[in-house]
Amino acid sequence: MREDGGVIPSASPSDEGPDTPICSAKGCREPAVWVLAWNNPKLHTPERRKTWLACEEHREHLSTFLGMRGFLKDTVPLAEWESADGD
Repeated sequence: MREDGGVIPSASPSDEGPDTPICSAKGCREPAVWVLAWNNPKLHTPERRKTWLACEEHREHLSTFLGMRGFLKDTVPLAEWESADGD
């Protein structure tokens, strides 16, 4: 299990299937292809990572939102993030 608990948020029903991770953007039901790892330094220890998921269309918008606040730590393809879960 990863340090952040290895949980992929937003794994909700979508058109792709009942356990397909979906984009975290408000109102979006597209399958996620990116993981945006972030933390709020006022609330979280430096090693803690929260995650948002993003489809191709919303990756830049969500990254900009987190980046402007100094929260964005990493952007990783979902397939890589999931494979790291098995380490």
